[in-house]
Parts: sequence; structure tokens; C-alpha cells
Amino acid sequence: MTQTPTRERLLDSAERLLRTIGLARTTTKEIARAAQCSEAALYKYFSSKEDLFVAVLHERLPSLMPLLAELTARPGSRTPEQALTEIARTATLFYEANMPIAASLFAEPGLLQRHREGLRPLGAGPQQPLLALARYLESEREHGRLRADADPEAAAALLLGACFQRAFLRHFLGESGTAEPEGAVDGFAAGLTRTLLGGLT
Repeated sequence: MTQTPTRERLLDSAERLLRTIGLARTTTKEIARAAQCSEAALYKYFSSKEDLFVAVLHERLPSLMPLLAELTARPGSRTPEQALTEIARTATLFYEANMPIAASLFAEPGLLQRHREGLRPLGAGPQQPLLALARYLESEREHGRLRADADPEAAAALLLGACFQRAFLRHFLGESGTAEPEGAVDGFAAGLTRTLLGGLT
């Protein structure tokens, strides 16, 4: 029987602990113990808890940033409606998966500050999807597929804000983790995109 590589075990253990006890209470020592390795071994793969947290976001949760990077690098590869619908769907799933992990940060201001400082040199943080989406929309505007007076920053905030609110309400109302009607997320993403594009095209 092949043993799971240490890095994968660390990511699996980190995701499980982040989901069950939250970011504030998850330590590198506990992650290493859960992964059945030493804390020193953890630091061979990750420079800090923040580095590990970012890896969990990128490798274990619905991938929002790679999608935005791809769309920005290849403007016109999809229509704005196709692209924004895919972004809205992915963002909705991303925020719902990520919210319980990150929410515990706000219970401890000191930890939030340390986490903020730890993410800065990694070029990571919750503002990155917003900035990336605004760049994509700006590119579409420059190529004439959005109105010349369209506001990329405002549009990005509206789309991602709506996705975040939907995720928040599902968690708050105790609906997260329960099965939704088939196509519910797709329908939400499509309706949100149509409404947003009404002001952009």
C-alpha cells in the first residue's frame, strides 16, 4: 500500500482542522500531529501557517484565481456572459467553502493582524479576486465588449459581493452543507450575470 506523500497529508489535515475548529485555533503543531509527521517536516513544505492556508485555498477549494487569471490572459475566449456566469458560479462555491475557515479570524483582532501581515508577502488575501475580476472587466471594456463608461471596479464588487452574501446567508441560516435543488447555483449565477450585464453592455 502506497503512503500518501507528506505534503498531501499536511494539506488534507490542514483543511480538515480549518473546517472543524477554525483558523484561529488551528496550529502548525496540530496540523503536523494530524498528518502524522513532525512540525519540522511541515516547514519543509510551507514557510508559515499562512502559506499553508493559501495552499489549502488554491488546492483544496473551488479555484477562483486560476479562472480569473485565465480569462484575463485570454480575453475574448468566452463571451462576457459565459465568463461572468462561470466566475459567479465558482465564486459562490468558493465563498461557501471558505467562509467557515476564515470567519474565526475576526474573533481575535491580534490574530487577524498577524494573518494579514503573513499574507502580504505571499501576494494573497481576500482582495485579490476583486482586483483580478476588475482587471478582466477592464480588458473586456478595452476590447469593446463592454460599454465605454462601464465601471470595472464597481461591477466586480457587485458580482463578488452578491456571491459572498449568498454564501453568508446559507451558513447563517444553517443551509450550508445541505443539498440544494438541482441547478440552484447555476441559476443564481446566470441571473446575477444577466442583471449585471444589463448595466455593462
